[in-house]
Amino acid sequence: MSETTERRASQTRADPRWAAVVARDSHADGQFVYAVSSTGVYCRPSCGARTAKAQNVSFYPLPEHAEQAGYRPCKRCKPEQPALAERHALLIAELCRHIDRAVTAPSLAELAQQANLSRYHLQRLFKALTGVSPKAYATARRAAKLREQLGQADSVTEAIYAAGYQASSRFYAQADAVLGMPAKRYRAGGGDGQIRVAVGQCSLGAILVAASERGVCAILMGDSPDELLNDLQRRFMHAELIAGDQDFEQLVATVVGFVEAPQLGMNLPLDIRGTLFQQRVWQALREIPVGSTVSYSGLAQRLGAPKSARAVAQACAANALAVAIPCHRVVRSDGGLSGYRWGIERKRVLLEREAQSHGVRAIDARFI
Repeated sequence: MSETTERRASQTRADPRWAAVVARDSHADGQFVYAVSSTGVYCRPSCGARTAKAQNVSFYPLPEHAEQAGYRPCKRCKPEQPALAERHALLIAELCRHIDRAVTAPSLAELAQQANLSRYHLQRLFKALTGVSPKAYATARRAAKLREQLGQADSVTEAIYAAGYQASSRFYAQADAVLGMPAKRYRAGGGDGQIRVAVGQCSLGAILVAASERGVCAILMGDSPDELLNDLQRRFMHAELIAGDQDFEQLVATVVGFVEAPQLGMNLPLDIRGTLFQQRVWQALREIPVGSTVSYSGLAQRLGAPKSARAVAQACAANALAVAIPCHRVVRSDGGLSGYRWGIERKRVLLEREAQSHGVRAIDARFI
């Protein structure tokens, strides 16, 4: 190898972009392209072609710069086109718009045909990018349309059909899950009805328990009872808050007992309110065994949406049912404790108690 060739090879290897090319790093796609003088072709960093010799490689910030230098685009990785991840995002966004416009929810087969993908591949791709399946997305959008129509239509029946339900009987079978209340009540102004509430004390400070006619809808922890009551009022602005009676105090005692001794267990009816994705996250949280932990990214993977770790963290932060929906069991990837709505120290204590009740170390217990 000549001195000039060796110098060019050394310069290429010293460039940080070379490491991305060698690793075929898809995260570098869109940041630059590289051209190979021996072939006259330029590629994106993630191209699966055999790695070129370093002395033959040049880097360009944009595809047009490589073309101006006389290179042609690689037929394998198509660097002149948007990156695969970007193309997938655009495709799923278009399918979401199609679902939104459709009078009736399109089937998975119809969507797959439109996307020119197999049903399996589309289902997996849609879920990875949105966090939910096409069917679940369509159900959520139809529910949103229904809530909008109930405020505009002349009757409940008209709103049901305008929202895309094929028959009123199918809607009424799902009404409580869709609206959280009967349709006529929602149309009349909704509201959260009556919510019974009581505030007690536990070793972690003040604890508030609230319940609707459907079940426990809030378990909040903090330093001040007034702070917890204000939080509850913000969450249920249209509810009539009433003090819990003596029987309700027993429910509070059950919650406090679980906080103090997790091995006792807690089996209470819950009124869980949140978006479709939040409810999926919260259900996954309830499946984490006592004494175990999982990372945010690990939980996202279990949901089939590995890129949604941040959305998982946001769903954990939105949880209003402390300990009943155990968001304290989610930790950082390195096992460290990250943000907790009711304070890091409370999270630490809860994990330590659960670990001790099962004879394991709290931070080391993992649920994969």
